[in-house]
Amino acid sequence: MNSSRSVGSWRELGSHLGTVVVLAGGVLVGAINIYLAASLLPTAVADIGGERLYAWNMTVFLIGQVVATMLVSWTLAKSGNIGAYLLGFGVFAAGSALCAASPVMPVLLVGRGVQGLGAGLLTGLGFALIHSALPQRLWVRGSALISAMFGLGNFVGPALGGLFAQFGSWRLAFVVLALGSVVLAALVPKGLPRNGGAGGAPVPVALRSLLLVVGTAGAVSVAGVISDTLVRVALLALALTLVWAFVRTEKRTSVRVLPRPTYQAGSTLRWVYLTIALLASGVAVETFLPLFGQRLGGLPPLAAGFFGAALSLGWSLTQVVSSSAHRPRTVRLLRTTGPGLLAAGLAVLAMLQQRDASMPVVLVWLPVLLIAGAGIGLAMPHLSVAAMTSTTDKREGEKAAAAIATVLTMSTAFGAALAGLLVNVGGPSLVSSARWLLLGFALLSALGMLTALRTEHSGARSAGTSRRDEVETAVEP
Repeated sequence: MNSSRSVGSWRELGSHLGTVVVLAGGVLVGAINIYLAASLLPTAVADIGGERLYAWNMTVFLIGQVVATMLVSWTLAKSGNIGAYLLGFGVFAAGSALCAASPVMPVLLVGRGVQGLGAGLLTGLGFALIHSALPQRLWVRGSALISAMFGLGNFVGPALGGLFAQFGSWRLAFVVLALGSVVLAALVPKGLPRNGGAGGAPVPVALRSLLLVVGTAGAVSVAGVISDTLVRVALLALALTLVWAFVRTEKRTSVRVLPRPTYQAGSTLRWVYLTIALLASGVAVETFLPLFGQRLGGLPPLAAGFFGAALSLGWSLTQVVSSSAHRPRTVRLLRTTGPGLLAAGLAVLAMLQQRDASMPVVLVWLPVLLIAGAGIGLAMPHLSVAAMTSTTDKREGEKAAAAIATVLTMSTAFGAALAGLLVNVGGPSLVSSARWLLLGFALLSALGMLTALRTEHSGARSAGTSRRDEVETAVEP
Protein backbone atom coordinates (compact mmCIF):
# COMPACT_ATOMS: atom_id res chain seq x y z
CA MET A 1 0.00 0.00 0.00
CA ASN A 2 1.47 3.29 -1.03
CA SER A 3 0.23 6.03 1.26
CA SER A 4 2.38 8.78 -0.22
CA ARG A 5 0.07 9.52 -3.14
CA SER A 6 -1.39 13.03 -3.13
CA VAL A 7 -4.77 13.73 -1.60
CA GLY A 8 -7.11 15.91 -3.62
CA SER A 9 -8.94 18.81 -2.03
CA TRP A 10 -12.58 19.05 -0.93
CA ARG A 11 -13.04 21.63 -3.70
CA GLU A 12 -11.84 19.10 -6.27
CA LEU A 13 -14.24 16.52 -4.83
CA GLY A 14 -16.97 19.14 -5.26
CA SER A 15 -16.31 19.15 -8.99
CA HIS A 16 -17.79 15.62 -8.94
CA LEU A 17 -20.85 16.88 -7.07
CA GLY A 18 -23.44 14.73 -8.85
CA THR A 19 -21.49 11.55 -8.17
CA VAL A 20 -20.80 12.51 -4.57
CA VAL A 21 -24.46 13.30 -3.82
CA VAL A 22 -25.59 9.93 -5.18
CA LEU A 23 -22.90 7.92 -3.36
CA ALA A 24 -23.27 9.74 -0.05
CA GLY A 25 -27.07 9.94 -0.29
CA GLY A 26 -27.39 6.20 -0.84
CA VAL A 27 -25.39 5.41 2.29
CA LEU A 28 -27.15 8.12 4.31
CA VAL A 29 -30.72 6.92 3.70
CA GLY A 30 -29.77 3.44 4.88
CA ALA A 31 -27.91 4.75 7.93
CA ILE A 32 -30.77 7.06 8.96
CA ASN A 33 -33.25 4.24 8.53
CA ILE A 34 -31.62 1.98 11.16
CA TYR A 35 -32.17 4.26 14.15
CA LEU A 36 -35.18 6.09 12.74
CA ALA A 37 -37.06 2.78 12.57
CA ALA A 38 -35.95 1.88 16.10
CA SER A 39 -37.43 5.17 17.36
CA LEU A 40 -40.70 4.59 15.49
CA LEU A 41 -41.34 0.96 16.44
CA PRO A 42 -42.98 1.56 19.85
CA THR A 43 -45.53 3.84 18.18
CA ALA A 44 -46.05 1.37 15.33
CA VAL A 45 -46.62 -1.52 17.75
CA ALA A 46 -49.22 0.53 19.62
CA ASP A 47 -51.01 1.05 16.30
CA ILE A 48 -50.82 -2.33 14.53
CA GLY A 49 -49.82 -4.73 17.33
CA GLY A 50 -47.17 -7.45 17.02
CA GLU A 51 -45.20 -6.75 20.19
CA ARG A 52 -43.91 -10.35 20.23
CA LEU A 53 -42.26 -9.72 16.85
CA TYR A 54 -40.80 -6.36 17.88
CA ALA A 55 -37.15 -7.44 18.08
CA TRP A 56 -37.23 -9.13 14.67
CA ASN A 57 -37.42 -5.76 12.89
CA MET A 58 -33.69 -5.22 13.27
CA THR A 59 -32.91 -8.89 12.59
CA VAL A 60 -34.60 -9.07 9.17
CA PHE A 61 -33.18 -5.67 8.20
CA LEU A 62 -29.59 -6.68 9.02
CA ILE A 63 -29.86 -10.03 7.24
CA GLY A 64 -31.23 -8.33 4.12
CA GLN A 65 -28.43 -5.77 4.30
CA VAL A 66 -25.69 -8.40 4.61
CA VAL A 67 -27.06 -10.40 1.66
CA ALA A 68 -27.24 -7.33 -0.58
CA THR A 69 -23.70 -6.12 0.21
CA MET A 70 -22.41 -9.47 -1.02
CA LEU A 71 -24.22 -9.11 -4.35
CA VAL A 72 -22.78 -5.70 -5.26
CA SER A 73 -20.18 -6.95 -7.75
CA TRP A 74 -22.73 -9.22 -9.46
CA THR A 75 -25.25 -6.35 -9.68
CA LEU A 76 -22.67 -3.97 -11.14
CA ALA A 77 -21.65 -6.51 -13.78
CA LYS A 78 -25.30 -7.15 -14.66
CA SER A 79 -26.69 -3.61 -14.61
CA GLY A 80 -23.78 -1.15 -14.63
CA ASN A 81 -23.37 1.87 -12.35
CA ILE A 82 -26.63 3.57 -13.23
CA GLY A 83 -28.80 0.45 -13.37
CA ALA A 84 -27.41 -0.86 -10.06
CA TYR A 85 -28.11 2.42 -8.27
CA LEU A 86 -31.61 2.71 -9.72
CA LEU A 87 -32.27 -0.83 -8.51
CA GLY A 88 -30.92 -0.01 -5.02
CA PHE A 89 -32.99 3.14 -4.60
CA GLY A 90 -36.04 1.42 -6.11
CA VAL A 91 -35.85 -1.55 -3.73
CA PHE A 92 -35.32 0.73 -0.72
CA ALA A 93 -38.25 2.94 -1.74
CA ALA A 94 -40.49 -0.12 -2.25
CA GLY A 95 -39.57 -1.47 1.18
CA SER A 96 -40.22 1.92 2.79
CA ALA A 97 -43.60 2.21 1.07
CA LEU A 98 -44.53 -1.30 2.24
CA CYS A 99 -43.59 -0.36 5.81
CA ALA A 100 -45.74 2.79 5.58
CA ALA A 101 -48.76 0.80 4.37
CA SER A 102 -48.36 -2.15 6.77
CA PRO A 103 -51.65 -3.20 8.38
CA VAL A 104 -50.00 -5.80 10.65
CA MET A 105 -46.52 -6.52 12.00
CA PRO A 106 -45.68 -9.47 9.65
CA VAL A 107 -46.14 -7.14 6.67
CA LEU A 108 -43.93 -4.55 8.36
CA LEU A 109 -41.25 -7.22 8.79
CA VAL A 110 -41.36 -7.99 5.06
CA GLY A 111 -40.98 -4.27 4.36
CA ARG A 112 -38.01 -4.07 6.72
CA GLY A 113 -36.36 -7.00 4.95
CA VAL A 114 -36.82 -5.31 1.56
CA GLN A 115 -35.45 -2.08 3.03
CA GLY A 116 -32.40 -4.02 4.20
CA LEU A 117 -31.78 -5.36 0.69
CA GLY A 118 -31.94 -1.83 -0.75
CA ALA A 119 -29.81 -0.29 2.00
CA GLY A 120 -27.15 -3.01 1.72
CA LEU A 121 -26.92 -2.61 -2.04
CA LEU A 122 -26.64 1.19 -1.77
CA THR A 123 -23.97 0.95 0.94
CA GLY A 124 -21.87 -1.53 -1.03
CA LEU A 125 -22.25 0.50 -4.22
CA GLY A 126 -21.12 3.62 -2.37
CA PHE A 127 -17.75 2.09 -1.54
CA ALA A 128 -17.38 0.25 -4.86
CA LEU A 129 -17.97 3.38 -6.94
CA ILE A 130 -15.49 5.45 -4.98
CA HIS A 131 -13.00 3.09 -6.59
CA SER A 132 -14.39 3.29 -10.12
CA ALA A 133 -16.14 6.68 -10.40
CA LEU A 134 -13.58 8.96 -8.72
CA PRO A 135 -9.88 9.54 -9.51
CA GLN A 136 -7.55 7.78 -7.10
CA ARG A 137 -6.31 11.02 -5.51
CA LEU A 138 -9.89 11.61 -4.26
CA TRP A 139 -10.39 8.16 -2.71
CA VAL A 140 -9.47 9.34 0.80
CA ARG A 141 -11.87 12.31 0.60
CA GLY A 142 -14.60 10.15 -0.90
CA SER A 143 -14.11 7.41 1.72
CA ALA A 144 -14.21 10.00 4.50
CA LEU A 145 -17.46 11.42 3.19
CA ILE A 146 -19.11 8.03 2.70
CA SER A 147 -18.00 6.79 6.14
CA ALA A 148 -19.20 10.03 7.73
CA MET A 149 -22.69 9.25 6.45
CA PHE A 150 -22.88 6.34 8.89
CA GLY A 151 -22.14 8.66 11.80
CA LEU A 152 -24.47 11.36 10.49
CA GLY A 153 -27.25 8.81 9.99
CA ASN A 154 -26.79 7.51 13.54
CA PHE A 155 -27.13 11.09 14.78
CA VAL A 156 -30.06 12.24 12.61
CA GLY A 157 -32.03 8.97 12.69
CA PRO A 158 -33.03 8.95 16.39
CA ALA A 159 -33.91 12.65 16.36
CA LEU A 160 -36.02 12.39 13.20
CA GLY A 161 -37.70 9.17 14.36
CA GLY A 162 -38.45 10.67 17.76
CA LEU A 163 -39.99 13.73 16.13
CA PHE A 164 -42.37 11.66 13.96
CA ALA A 165 -43.16 9.30 16.84
CA GLN A 166 -44.00 12.21 19.15
CA PHE A 167 -46.78 13.25 16.78
CA GLY A 168 -47.86 9.64 16.14
CA SER A 169 -46.90 9.88 12.44
CA TRP A 170 -44.79 6.74 12.12
CA ARG A 171 -46.21 5.92 8.67
CA LEU A 172 -45.32 9.39 7.39
CA ALA A 173 -41.68 8.81 8.38
CA PHE A 174 -41.46 5.80 6.05
CA VAL A 175 -43.18 7.82 3.30
CA VAL A 176 -40.48 10.48 3.67
CA LEU A 177 -37.78 7.81 3.32
CA ALA A 178 -39.45 6.48 0.16
CA LEU A 179 -39.73 9.97 -1.36
CA GLY A 180 -36.11 10.74 -0.47
CA SER A 181 -35.03 7.59 -2.32
CA VAL A 182 -37.04 8.58 -5.38
CA VAL A 183 -35.46 12.06 -5.42
CA LEU A 184 -31.97 10.59 -5.19
CA ALA A 185 -32.79 8.05 -7.90
CA ALA A 186 -33.73 10.93 -10.22
CA LEU A 187 -30.17 12.27 -9.83
CA VAL A 188 -28.52 8.97 -10.79
CA PRO A 189 -28.53 9.22 -14.64
CA LYS A 190 -26.76 12.60 -14.62
CA GLY A 191 -24.69 12.07 -11.49
CA LEU A 192 -22.89 8.83 -12.35
CA PRO A 193 -20.50 8.00 -15.19
CA ARG A 194 -21.91 5.60 -17.79
CA ASN A 195 -18.76 3.54 -18.17
CA GLY A 196 -19.53 1.06 -15.43
CA GLY A 197 -19.94 -2.65 -15.48
CA ALA A 198 -22.92 -3.60 -17.62
CA GLY A 199 -22.06 -6.04 -20.36
CA GLY A 200 -18.77 -6.98 -18.74
CA ALA A 201 -17.68 -10.48 -17.91
CA PRO A 202 -20.31 -12.22 -15.76
CA VAL A 203 -19.58 -12.30 -12.04
CA PRO A 204 -20.60 -15.64 -10.47
CA VAL A 205 -22.32 -15.55 -7.08
CA ALA A 206 -20.41 -17.23 -4.26
CA LEU A 207 -23.48 -19.17 -3.10
CA ARG A 208 -21.82 -21.28 -0.39
CA SER A 209 -20.09 -18.26 1.10
CA LEU A 210 -23.32 -16.29 0.87
CA LEU A 211 -25.27 -18.98 2.76
CA LEU A 212 -22.60 -19.15 5.47
CA VAL A 213 -22.66 -15.36 5.92
CA VAL A 214 -26.47 -15.33 6.05
CA GLY A 215 -26.30 -18.08 8.69
CA THR A 216 -23.76 -16.05 10.65
CA ALA A 217 -25.84 -12.89 10.43
CA GLY A 218 -28.95 -14.83 11.45
CA ALA A 219 -27.25 -16.41 14.48
CA VAL A 220 -25.81 -13.09 15.63
CA SER A 221 -29.06 -11.21 15.08
CA VAL A 222 -31.11 -13.81 16.96
CA ALA A 223 -28.52 -13.71 19.76
CA GLY A 224 -29.26 -10.01 20.02
CA VAL A 225 -32.96 -10.62 20.74
CA ILE A 226 -32.66 -13.66 23.08
CA SER A 227 -32.69 -12.94 26.81
CA ASP A 228 -31.24 -16.27 27.97
CA THR A 229 -27.50 -15.76 28.40
CA LEU A 230 -26.51 -19.40 27.75
CA VAL A 231 -28.53 -19.55 24.54
CA ARG A 232 -27.03 -16.25 23.45
CA VAL A 233 -23.48 -17.50 24.08
CA ALA A 234 -24.28 -20.69 22.14
CA LEU A 235 -25.56 -18.65 19.20
CA LEU A 236 -22.44 -16.47 19.21
CA ALA A 237 -20.30 -19.62 19.29
CA LEU A 238 -22.28 -20.94 16.31
CA ALA A 239 -21.70 -17.64 14.51
CA LEU A 240 -17.94 -17.87 15.09
CA THR A 241 -17.96 -21.45 13.81
CA LEU A 242 -19.76 -20.31 10.67
CA VAL A 243 -17.19 -17.53 10.22
CA TRP A 244 -14.43 -20.17 10.42
CA ALA A 245 -16.28 -22.27 7.82
CA PHE A 246 -16.67 -19.16 5.65
CA VAL A 247 -12.93 -18.49 5.70
CA ARG A 248 -12.10 -22.10 4.84
CA THR A 249 -14.61 -22.08 1.98
CA GLU A 250 -13.27 -18.79 0.63
CA LYS A 251 -9.69 -20.09 0.67
CA ARG A 252 -10.58 -23.24 -1.27
CA THR A 253 -12.83 -21.83 -3.99
CA SER A 254 -12.26 -19.55 -6.94
CA VAL A 255 -15.64 -17.83 -6.46
CA ARG A 256 -15.30 -15.61 -3.41
CA VAL A 257 -17.08 -12.81 -1.57
CA LEU A 258 -13.87 -11.16 -0.37
CA PRO A 259 -11.09 -10.39 -2.86
CA ARG A 260 -8.35 -12.95 -3.47
CA PRO A 261 -5.56 -10.96 -1.69
CA THR A 262 -7.45 -11.36 1.61
CA TYR A 263 -6.26 -14.97 1.77
CA GLN A 264 -2.77 -14.57 0.32
CA ALA A 265 0.26 -14.90 2.60
CA GLY A 266 1.71 -11.54 3.57
CA SER A 267 -1.35 -9.59 2.40
CA THR A 268 -2.40 -6.64 4.54
CA LEU A 269 -6.04 -6.86 3.52
CA ARG A 270 -7.19 -9.29 6.22
CA TRP A 271 -5.77 -7.03 8.92
CA VAL A 272 -7.34 -3.96 7.33
CA TYR A 273 -10.77 -5.61 7.36
CA LEU A 274 -10.32 -6.79 10.96
CA THR A 275 -9.36 -3.28 12.08
CA ILE A 276 -12.39 -1.80 10.32
CA ALA A 277 -14.63 -4.40 11.99
CA LEU A 278 -13.22 -3.76 15.48
CA LEU A 279 -13.57 0.01 15.08
CA ALA A 280 -17.09 -0.07 13.66
CA SER A 281 -18.39 -2.55 16.24
CA GLY A 282 -17.65 0.02 18.95
CA VAL A 283 -20.63 2.06 17.77
CA ALA A 284 -22.89 -0.69 19.20
CA VAL A 285 -22.59 0.93 22.65
CA GLU A 286 -24.85 3.73 21.35
CA THR A 287 -27.83 1.37 21.64
CA PHE A 288 -27.66 1.58 25.45
CA LEU A 289 -26.22 5.07 26.02
CA PRO A 290 -29.66 6.77 26.05
CA LEU A 291 -30.77 4.27 28.73
CA PHE A 292 -27.71 5.06 30.86
CA GLY A 293 -28.25 8.78 30.34
CA GLN A 294 -31.83 8.59 31.57
CA ARG A 295 -31.45 6.07 34.41
CA LEU A 296 -28.00 6.99 35.73
CA GLY A 297 -27.66 10.62 34.68
CA GLY A 298 -31.25 11.78 35.09
CA LEU A 299 -31.36 13.24 31.57
CA PRO A 300 -34.68 13.80 29.77
CA PRO A 301 -35.29 11.41 26.82
CA LEU A 302 -34.40 13.92 24.08
CA ALA A 303 -31.09 14.94 25.72
CA ALA A 304 -30.24 11.31 26.45
CA GLY A 305 -30.86 10.47 22.78
CA PHE A 306 -28.41 13.12 21.61
CA PHE A 307 -25.83 11.93 24.16
CA GLY A 308 -26.25 8.46 22.66
CA ALA A 309 -25.44 9.80 19.20
CA ALA A 310 -22.37 11.80 20.32
CA LEU A 311 -20.01 8.94 19.44
CA SER A 312 -21.21 8.96 15.83
CA LEU A 313 -21.03 12.75 15.70
CA GLY A 314 -17.38 12.66 16.78
CA TRP A 315 -16.75 10.04 14.09
CA SER A 316 -18.37 12.14 11.35
CA LEU A 317 -16.74 15.46 12.21
CA THR A 318 -13.23 14.08 12.66
CA GLN A 319 -13.16 12.39 9.26
CA VAL A 320 -13.37 15.76 7.53
CA VAL A 321 -10.05 16.75 9.14
CA SER A 322 -8.46 13.29 9.06
CA SER A 323 -8.93 12.91 5.30
CA SER A 324 -6.42 15.73 4.64
CA ALA A 325 -3.53 13.59 5.90
CA HIS A 326 -1.36 12.10 3.17
CA ARG A 327 2.17 11.74 4.56
CA PRO A 328 2.91 8.02 5.00
CA ARG A 329 4.04 8.44 8.61
CA THR A 330 0.94 10.46 9.52
CA VAL A 331 -1.40 7.98 7.84
CA ARG A 332 0.24 5.08 9.71
CA LEU A 333 -0.10 6.99 12.97
CA LEU A 334 -3.79 7.71 12.39
CA ARG A 335 -4.58 4.09 11.51
CA THR A 336 -2.96 2.78 14.69
CA THR A 337 -3.89 5.48 17.22
CA GLY A 338 -7.54 5.71 16.13
CA PRO A 339 -8.50 2.39 17.79
CA GLY A 340 -6.46 3.37 20.86
CA LEU A 341 -8.33 6.66 21.19
CA LEU A 342 -11.67 4.85 20.95
CA ALA A 343 -10.54 2.31 23.57
CA ALA A 344 -9.35 5.03 25.95
CA GLY A 345 -12.57 7.03 25.57
CA LEU A 346 -14.80 4.02 26.27
CA ALA A 347 -12.66 3.01 29.29
CA VAL A 348 -12.85 6.53 30.78
CA LEU A 349 -16.60 6.62 30.18
CA ALA A 350 -16.94 3.28 32.01
CA MET A 351 -15.24 4.76 35.06
CA LEU A 352 -17.62 7.75 34.99
CA GLN A 353 -20.72 5.56 35.27
CA GLN A 354 -22.36 5.85 38.70
CA ARG A 355 -25.85 5.81 40.13
CA ASP A 356 -27.44 9.25 40.47
CA ALA A 357 -24.45 10.87 38.78
CA SER A 358 -24.11 14.59 39.37
CA MET A 359 -24.70 16.95 36.47
CA PRO A 360 -20.99 17.94 36.18
CA VAL A 361 -20.07 14.26 35.82
CA VAL A 362 -22.81 13.69 33.23
CA LEU A 363 -21.66 16.72 31.25
CA VAL A 364 -18.15 15.24 31.08
CA TRP A 365 -19.66 12.25 29.26
CA LEU A 366 -20.24 14.38 26.17
CA PRO A 367 -16.61 15.38 25.37
CA VAL A 368 -15.45 11.87 26.27
CA LEU A 369 -17.92 10.39 23.77
CA LEU A 370 -16.90 12.90 21.10
CA ILE A 371 -13.21 12.05 21.64
CA ALA A 372 -13.94 8.32 21.52
CA GLY A 373 -15.84 8.77 18.24
CA ALA A 374 -12.94 10.81 16.91
CA GLY A 375 -10.83 7.64 17.15
CA ILE A 376 -13.04 6.03 14.50
CA GLY A 377 -12.97 9.13 12.33
CA LEU A 378 -9.18 9.42 12.42
CA ALA A 379 -8.58 5.89 11.16
CA MET A 380 -11.58 4.85 9.06
CA PRO A 381 -11.02 6.75 5.77
CA HIS A 382 -7.39 5.64 5.59
CA LEU A 383 -8.33 2.03 6.34
CA SER A 384 -10.92 2.16 3.55
CA VAL A 385 -8.34 3.41 1.06
CA ALA A 386 -5.86 0.79 2.29
CA ALA A 387 -8.41 -1.85 1.27
CA MET A 388 -9.00 -0.25 -2.13
CA THR A 389 -5.29 0.00 -2.92
CA SER A 390 -4.47 -3.53 -1.76
CA THR A 391 -4.42 -4.80 -5.36
CA THR A 392 -3.70 -3.38 -8.80
CA ASP A 393 -6.36 -5.59 -10.41
CA LYS A 394 -9.37 -3.38 -11.22
CA ARG A 395 -12.04 -6.01 -10.57
CA GLU A 396 -10.40 -7.21 -7.36
CA GLY A 397 -10.04 -3.57 -6.29
CA GLU A 398 -13.76 -2.95 -6.79
CA LYS A 399 -14.51 -6.14 -4.87
CA ALA A 400 -12.20 -5.03 -2.05
CA ALA A 401 -14.01 -1.68 -1.90
CA ALA A 402 -17.49 -3.25 -1.95
CA ALA A 403 -16.45 -5.75 0.75
CA ILE A 404 -15.94 -2.83 3.17
CA ALA A 405 -19.74 -2.55 3.34
CA THR A 406 -20.06 -6.28 4.10
CA VAL A 407 -17.48 -5.96 6.90
CA LEU A 408 -19.25 -2.90 8.34
CA THR A 409 -22.65 -4.58 8.22
CA MET A 410 -21.40 -7.79 9.84
CA SER A 411 -19.59 -5.87 12.57
CA THR A 412 -22.82 -3.95 13.30
CA ALA A 413 -24.70 -7.24 13.76
CA PHE A 414 -21.96 -8.80 15.91
CA GLY A 415 -21.62 -5.61 17.94
CA ALA A 416 -25.37 -5.41 18.66
CA ALA A 417 -25.47 -9.02 19.90
CA LEU A 418 -22.32 -8.63 21.99
CA ALA A 419 -23.66 -5.40 23.51
CA GLY A 420 -26.82 -7.14 24.67
CA LEU A 421 -24.77 -10.03 26.08
CA LEU A 422 -22.45 -7.73 28.08
CA VAL A 423 -25.37 -5.72 29.48
CA ASN A 424 -27.06 -8.94 30.63
CA VAL A 425 -23.83 -10.23 32.19
CA GLY A 426 -23.52 -7.01 34.20
CA GLY A 427 -27.11 -7.08 35.45
CA PRO A 428 -29.18 -6.54 37.48
CA SER A 429 -27.14 -3.47 38.49
CA LEU A 430 -27.33 -0.86 35.71
CA VAL A 431 -23.98 0.64 36.75
CA SER A 432 -22.37 -2.79 36.48
CA SER A 433 -24.07 -3.35 33.10
CA ALA A 434 -22.76 -0.03 31.81
CA ARG A 435 -19.22 -0.82 32.89
CA TRP A 436 -19.27 -4.35 31.43
CA LEU A 437 -20.52 -2.94 28.13
CA LEU A 438 -18.05 -0.06 27.87
CA LEU A 439 -15.00 -1.96 29.12
CA GLY A 440 -15.81 -4.91 26.87
CA PHE A 441 -15.84 -2.72 23.78
CA ALA A 442 -12.78 -0.82 25.02
CA LEU A 443 -10.94 -4.15 24.98
CA LEU A 444 -12.13 -4.89 21.43
CA SER A 445 -11.00 -1.44 20.31
CA ALA A 446 -7.59 -2.01 21.90
CA LEU A 447 -7.31 -5.21 19.84
CA GLY A 448 -7.87 -2.92 16.84
CA MET A 449 -4.54 -1.27 17.64
CA LEU A 450 -2.82 -4.67 17.36
CA THR A 451 -4.48 -5.50 14.02
CA ALA A 452 -3.60 -2.02 12.72
CA LEU A 453 0.03 -2.54 13.73
CA ARG A 454 -0.06 -5.92 12.00
CA THR A 455 -1.29 -4.11 8.89
CA GLU A 456 1.79 -1.90 8.92
CA HIS A 457 4.12 -4.85 9.57
CA SER A 458 2.61 -6.95 6.77
CA GLY A 459 2.69 -3.95 4.43
CA ALA A 460 6.36 -3.36 5.07
CA ARG A 461 7.13 -7.04 4.56
CA SER A 462 5.13 -7.14 1.32
CA ALA A 463 6.89 -4.03 0.05
CA GLY A 464 10.26 -5.57 0.87
CA THR A 465 9.32 -8.77 -0.93
CA SER A 466 8.18 -6.79 -3.98
CA ARG A 467 11.43 -4.82 -4.11
CA ARG A 468 13.46 -8.03 -3.79
CA ASP A 469 11.47 -9.64 -6.59
CA GLU A 470 12.07 -6.58 -8.79
CA VAL A 471 15.82 -6.76 -8.14
CA GLU A 472 15.91 -10.49 -8.88
CA THR A 473 13.99 -9.96 -12.09
CA ALA A 474 16.33 -7.15 -13.14
CA VAL A 475 19.49 -9.25 -12.72
CA GLU A 476 18.17 -12.33 -14.49
CA PRO A 477 20.14 -13.04 -17.71
